Amino acid sequence: MEEAKEKGVFNEEKACLVVKELRKSFDSGKTRSYKWRISQLEAMAKMIEEREKDIIEAVDKDLSKPQLEAYIAEVSQTKSSCFEAIKALHLWMKPTKVKTAITTYPSSAEIVSEPLGVVLIISTWNFPFLLSLEPVIGAIAAGNAVVLKPSEVAPASSALLADMLTKYLDNSAVRVIEGGAPQTTALLEQKWDKILYTGNARVGRIVMAAATKHLTPVILELGGKCPALVDSNLNLQVAARRLIAGKWACNNGQACISVDYIITLKHFAPTLINALKEELEQFFGKDPMKSKDMSRIVSSSHFSRLLKLLNDDKISDKIVLEGQKDEDQLKIAPTIILDAPDDSLVMQEEIFGPIMPIITVDKIEDGFDIIKSKPKPLAAYLFTNNEDLKKSFVENISSGGMLINDTVLQVVTPGLPFGGVGESGMGSYHGKFSFDEFSHKKGVLYRSFKGDSSMRYPPYTPKKQSLMKALINGNIFHMILILIGCSKL
Repeated sequence: MEEAKEKGVFNEEKACLVVKELRKSFDSGKTRSYKWRISQLEAMAKMIEEREKDIIEAVDKDLSKPQLEAYIAEVSQTKSSCFEAIKALHLWMKPTKVKTAITTYPSSAEIVSEPLGVVLIISTWNFPFLLSLEPVIGAIAAGNAVVLKPSEVAPASSALLADMLTKYLDNSAVRVIEGGAPQTTALLEQKWDKILYTGNARVGRIVMAAATKHLTPVILELGGKCPALVDSNLNLQVAARRLIAGKWACNNGQACISVDYIITLKHFAPTLINALKEELEQFFGKDPMKSKDMSRIVSSSHFSRLLKLLNDDKISDKIVLEGQKDEDQLKIAPTIILDAPDDSLVMQEEIFGPIMPIITVDKIEDGFDIIKSKPKPLAAYLFTNNEDLKKSFVENISSGGMLINDTVLQVVTPGLPFGGVGESGMGSYHGKFSFDEFSHKKGVLYRSFKGDSSMRYPPYTPKKQSLMKALINGNIFHMILILIGCSKL
């Protein structure tokens, strides 16, 4: 595996060489076999099992992520995805039989899943192992050769990914390229058969623009401002805990599916805020800065970005829970803002941190208009016991995914796709959806030399035309009448 340890050395020429080597390996046919795919998936499962401690330590270095959070997201969930692929791979690879029409009788048809070729996966830093390895699992399961570009913002995780995949997987078909923007740019100049990018919309546009040069299809996982609409008809304590779990206990808000802002009823807002404050103290103590159960901000630049949001004059008198800030530790405690103006910075961009705006409305249905006024989010949440409201939310709110009466768990639910819509992304993965995204669904029709009919061939006599029209329309009785001469042509 070629790692670009000397990051400045990896350029377009070397990127081209990597792609050539991988394409040669793919063209040999080795990655298409069930034997190769299953061997790589089993090797990856072994890798995660044996290097669990190293993975948790790397995430701690990059994010100070609590051990339990790191284990659940980076180890357990990734391992589960691997085992699912191992268990189901034979079934996933099996062609799907399709019914044929009378016009092609006698015949049979099937859909064959074939690998795309050589694919590029550009990962992100907030869940550096899960969001790197899960797409790789799907790409390998589908029979592709893969290049993984981990995020340089999480350097310990990136280095460990390069080391592990080098040692455990087939280097002739799976590579890791480390580095920053120059290395990513060099990779994007190459022709790929598919690109998956996880990150922000600005870079997503750059990736998509680069892909268009080669007509390369893309999967974009981009995020956005994920709302939680909170009704007053609910279990308050459970709702508060689950909102916290989907914000401050989810990488301290640094997750594309974390709750970005809350919408609730004006009269209910003080009650909800008090419940959040009480549960936050239960979770993180009176001094959350000392808590070991809260991740730090990933970098000084992200810390500065969050400070800029908080220093906006438009919200200076709207902060109802002001969290402490420590730039040396890169920590910001939970912060709640009540009724931030729509043109304030916290309501104009994805927060990706421990700041929670709460917007109030007179009627809960008014929250629909607020959500619809913004780009479609990656996730949307609703808390209510009102069945009609649940139904209306599902029918009227467009989002990548949705969860009623909880947060973030939709992404760990087997059988559900994970992906965005509109500005929150395109394409989806997880389990079988990953396999399908990295496969071409090839339609195949089989016919023998029997049953050949002259009516499809010129010259198109009146009788042939009548027979063909009757056949196409499925009118067998009319065909019989034509054949025995009892119908006008």
